[in-house]
Amino acid sequence: MPGDDKNGYYCSICGGIPPDRITTKRILIDGKETGIDHLDFILEEVKKLRLENATEISDELLKRVKVFNYVPTKKTAEYAAALVTEYRRFLAAQ
Repeated sequence: MPGDDKNGYYCSICGGIPPDRITTKRILIDGKETGIDHLDFILEEVKKLRLENATEISDELLKRVKVFNYVPTKKTAEYAAALVTEYRRFLAAQ
């Protein structure tokens, strides 16, 4: 993998992000597979908050997802539902 921390890393074949540097995980949102960048990191950080209220969990997940990803305003509820489902899966796997 060419590059370094100063100049960035890139695929020597296509010039894009090297496969081992991709942090985007895909989940179903409104029936469509959607990439959420830094999802594992976000789930870990929300877990550390030890929230129990579903609304608080949903709000915190959305707030953090919006830092790294575009969330269409009209799809906010669908994103929230999918993120909570993924969060529950994440906790169950722990």
